[in-house]
Order: sequence, then structure tokens, then C-alpha cells
Amino acid sequence: MQNYQAPADLLKDRIIMVTGAGSGIGRTAAIAYAAHGATVILVGRTVSKLESVYDEIENAGYPKPAIVPMNFDGAAMKDYEELAMTLEDNFGKLDGLLHNAAILGDRSPVELSDPEKWAKVMQVNSTAPFLLSRAMIPLLRKSGDASLIFTSSSVGRSARAYWGAYAVSKFAVEGLSQLLADELDDERNNIRVNTLNPGATRTNMRAHAYPAENPQQNPAPEELMPIYLYLMGRDSAGINGQQLDAQPK
Repeated sequence: MQNYQAPADLLKDRIIMVTGAGSGIGRTAAIAYAAHGATVILVGRTVSKLESVYDEIENAGYPKPAIVPMNFDGAAMKDYEELAMTLEDNFGKLDGLLHNAAILGDRSPVELSDPEKWAKVMQVNSTAPFLLSRAMIPLLRKSGDASLIFTSSSVGRSARAYWGAYAVSKFAVEGLSQLLADELDDERNNIRVNTLNPGATRTNMRAHAYPAENPQQNPAPEELMPIYLYLMGRDSAGINGQQLDAQPK
């Protein structure tokens, strides 16, 4: 999977949503999906960043993307339902959803954690993916081959001290993914659900979490794209309910 060679037309005529598409892994994945033929729905909270990704995709001659500004910290169920109706009206289906948006929050002992900041991390990192998935499942069902990818973390599989709400939110993501993988595992749905841990990657979040680390020692997001393409494309049909890693351990 990590050395997968994606065909140029892997995602031709597919509609793919990427959250956190304005920067980092989300931006890179959105561009990679577009480069392989997908019409990408760019979701994020900063319009200027989304517009930058939009321009890069359009200037490259890839399928014209769409921009959906959304702040997961404040979005309500009606916002997700309205988005689903808009997508159904414009595209009729959804072939894939990459849950990439997340915030780090404070790295501190649980006993010193700020409850409001904790709640915000849980809202953005775990509740928002639940609400968005819930709203998008009917559209994913309309695809003949849909992929739902949740971004996990090593601390969402084995907690480490001081990772606080971020670790707990990623455990919740793992649980939600397993739940959906089991619920949607039948011919009526044809939706596969997996988690993907990108590992140490050259992103702003990683730099914030490890300020003393040399970022050049970590791979750039572009180097992780083979597995992101594999999981979103038809070649991963049958891969369901798995905990996958973008980098070798």
C-alpha cells in the first residue's frame, strides 16, 4: 500500500470530500485526488487557504473543485444536513470522504487540562466526524464503491502521557470507524471504512507538538500519498475495518 502506484485515472468521475483541505496532509491529498481525476469538495474553516488549493487544482487543469467553508467547532447538525442536500443537488452522490481536519489542543496532564479546551478538541476531532459521516452516509450509499477514511494517530491507538484530549479524541475516531465498518459491511451499502495513521509528517501540527524536532527528518505529505490514493480508489475494495499506517513502523 505504501508503495502503491496509482493509475492516472484512478479517481476519474469520482466525487471526493476532504476536510482540513486548506493545509498540510488535507491540502496534499485534495490535490492528489484531483490529479487522479476526482472532483474534490474542499472543506475547511479558512476560506483563503481553500481558495489557494482551489486555484492550484484549477490551474493544473484538473477537474474543477468546490469549496465548503465550515468551522467544525461551531457547526450544528443542520449545517451538515444542508451540506448533504447541496451535494445531492449538485453531484447526486459522494464516492469518498477523508476526515483529516483536527486540532491539537493543549499537551498537559489530565488533572491540569482546561475543560473548555478539552471539549473543543473533542468537538472538532471526534464529534464533527460523527456528524459529517452521519449526514454523508446516504450520499456514500449512492456510490457503487465508496471509501470513508478517518485520520488516526499513534496516540489514538496507544495513549501516551500529556497527549490529553487529542489522544482521547483519536481513540473515539478509532471506535467510530470500527462501528461504521461493521454497520456498513454489506452489499446494500458498499462502503468501506478504515483508519489511517499518517505518522510523523512535516506539517504545522507536528511542528507545534514537537517544537524541538528537526522537521526535515520527517517525510513531506506528498510522500504519503500512495496509501491515501490506494484507500480512496477501487483497488482497495474489500479493505474494511482496518487500522492502517501511512509509514512503515
